Parts: sequence; C-alpha cells; structure tokens
Amino acid sequence: MHPTLTGPSAQSTSPPGLPTSRPHERRKTGILYVNTTTRPPLGADVWLQAQIMKGLDRSRFDLHTACALGPAEAPTPTYELLRTIPALKVHPVNFGTESKGPSLRAKARNLVSAFGSARSIVGLAWLIRRNGVGIIHTTDRPRDAFVSILLSRVTRARAIVHVHVGYADWMSPLRKWSIRKAGVLVTVSEFVKESLVSSGHDARRIHAVLNGIDIDNWPMRTPNDVRRVDVRREMGLSDDTPVILTVCRLFPSKGAADLIRAAAALVDEIPEVRLIVVGGESQPGYRSELEKLASDLSVESNVIFAGWRSDVQRLMAAADVFAMPSIGEPFGLVYLEAMAIGLPVVALDSGGTAESVEHGVTGLLSPEGDPDALTANLKALLRSPELRMSMGRRGRESVEKYFTTERVARDMESIYERTGP
Repeated sequence: MHPTLTGPSAQSTSPPGLPTSRPHERRKTGILYVNTTTRPPLGADVWLQAQIMKGLDRSRFDLHTACALGPAEAPTPTYELLRTIPALKVHPVNFGTESKGPSLRAKARNLVSAFGSARSIVGLAWLIRRNGVGIIHTTDRPRDAFVSILLSRVTRARAIVHVHVGYADWMSPLRKWSIRKAGVLVTVSEFVKESLVSSGHDARRIHAVLNGIDIDNWPMRTPNDVRRVDVRREMGLSDDTPVILTVCRLFPSKGAADLIRAAAALVDEIPEVRLIVVGGESQPGYRSELEKLASDLSVESNVIFAGWRSDVQRLMAAADVFAMPSIGEPFGLVYLEAMAIGLPVVALDSGGTAESVEHGVTGLLSPEGDPDALTANLKALLRSPELRMSMGRRGRESVEKYFTTERVARDMESIYERTGP
C-alpha cells in the first residue's frame, strides 16, 4: 500500500532553498516558524520543519523563523541548523530556560518564563504585522504551540500546529489546549490524524502529511560497501555474521526487549546472530534492565549495546536487517532511513508503521503481542539473502518515490495555500 499524497504532484518551480522569479508574480505568503527549543539533541520535529523551509518555493513564500540563538560560543542546535537555510530571516527570541519533566511545577515555570519574556512576544507580534505574515507554523512542543496560538489571537495570523505524536492522555494540559485552539493541524501520519479525530477534533481542519527524509544523506549500500567493512571490523564481526540492527530511544514501547527475546529464540538455529542496539536512554536505568535481560537469557554475547551514535548511516550499511518492533509508532523516520540504505525492515503492524513499511514488499510486519511471529520474520530474512536484497531494493525505490523532503514541502505548500489568509 502506497501513501496518498496531499500536495501537488508537479515538480518544484525552484531548487530547494533558492529564490526564483515568475512572470506576473503575486504577493508572497509570509510564514513565521516558531522553534524556540534550546536543549540538545535536535528533535525530529524541528529537523522536519527545517526541511520544509528549505524546500518551499521562494517566489511564493516569504520565510521567517523565531529561534533561540544561545551564546556565540555554544549556539543552540536549532539555530545551528536554521542559519544554514538560504533566504530565511532568523529572528532571535528569549523565552528562558526549558524545564524538564511533566510536573505541573515544571510546566508552570515554562509558562512564567514565556510571560516573563514579553519583549520577545511583543517583538514577534510587531514582526508579523510589519511583514504581512499570514501563517504561524510550529510543532506540538507545548511552549512553542502556546506562544504561536497567543500570537495568532493577537495578530489574526493563522496558527498551524504540526502534531508528531498520537493524541493521548499523557499529553500535558498545555499541549492539549494548543492542539484544540490551533486553526489548522498537520499530522505526520494518518494514524496520528485518526487519533485526533477519535478524541473529538474536527477532521476538516486536520491534514496528514507523511514524513520524508533527505535521501541524498542516505546513500544506498553497495556490494563490499566500505561502511559495512569498516563497522564490522570495528565491532569484531566477520563479513558473514548475521546482524540485526535497532536504532531507537531506549524505553519499553520501542521494542528493544522484544528483540533481545527474539535473539534468544534464534540462537539455537542461528548461533552466530548478533543484535546491535543503538540509542540513548529516555527512561533512566532502562539500558541496565535490557543488559540484565540479555544476561538472564544467556545471549549477552549476542547483543551489542552501542549507546548513542552519530554514525547511524554507517551502522545501517553494516547490518543485514533493520528491526524496531515499536508499539503505536506515530510514523517512524528511522524506517525510511533504513529503507533508503537498502535494508529490509522488521516491525509491528502498529500505529503509523504500515504507512511507510509495506508488508511483504519493503519489510515484514507482525501483530502486537505475537513474539513468535516477530521471531519468524527475523528468521525468514536472515535465512534468505535474496529476500533481503529484493526488499532492500524495493524499500529504496519506495523512499525515492514517496518519502522525500521535497514531496513534504510540496504538500505543505498546498496546505498553506488552502488554509492561509
């Protein structure tokens, strides 16, 4: 099953990030992006908005962004990314330090910090009026969404909140309020859209725009790929060692524990199998729990905990199968990255995963709560180089056709034109 694209199918009228001119040029639509996060690492939500900014047609859109710069010697990750985008006007703001944690006290500190930075809010309101900005586009991060709704009320610009997670009870009251009050919602998958609709939000103001990646940054692996050779040498693995790779934040719903159990079920038949677990902890102490599980199941020598890595592309090129049996995954950019490299994907038919991974074509999906099916899918791919090669090739083709950042930008252009002033 392939995604239904919501944007125009024609190619861009300008190279990504570069201005163009048109005969009979009409007035441009002004857009302000609000991304004030200061903490590393850079989130997928901010990265995606940056890709949209890069890809928009500069003959039709005038782009501004509100961004926390940070000190000159240590700029924020957001500013490091946004300042590289051509024809984007960056406007410094200061909403104070972000408070971590879900507590009401932490959320209150965030709000006080935002109100205490009234100068930044007033400055943005003046910027919107002075430049004729008609659209304010932000992520569903509570502080950014709240500020965007506030600016929308003051200036009458249309507020768009980009929702990256399924609607759930765990959401903070501020996030829920912002999602409810936004003029337009954009979701990263049909699954996220359906979660909003089922919670009472009007489907008419929700637009699903499936995620995409910059495919040039994920080159297809080749026979005797130097990345594969180098990584396997670094990790002491032979060329014919069967390798399963997972890349995720370490917390229960991402499925790393299920993969360790699957590895234990595989070792009798494939004793040389290795599972590489890449990612930092989102839940303190969870890596220790996973290490203990591997020890309890006597597969500690089969499981490699690599921690957080900046060279995920190299690791993917060195693997045979990518697996992340995540429950309720909103979309899963990492699946696209693996598919672009040429890896078959093993995952669950859960959340928005099936919107990117096509069962039997680019990967194998199993139901939630069926560990035997998950193990069988891994075994099928590890035992068949031909199946891995076929699915890897089809995965690359799927990303090239449907899941590029250029397509995301075209879809957003269509939404801006339909919902703007």
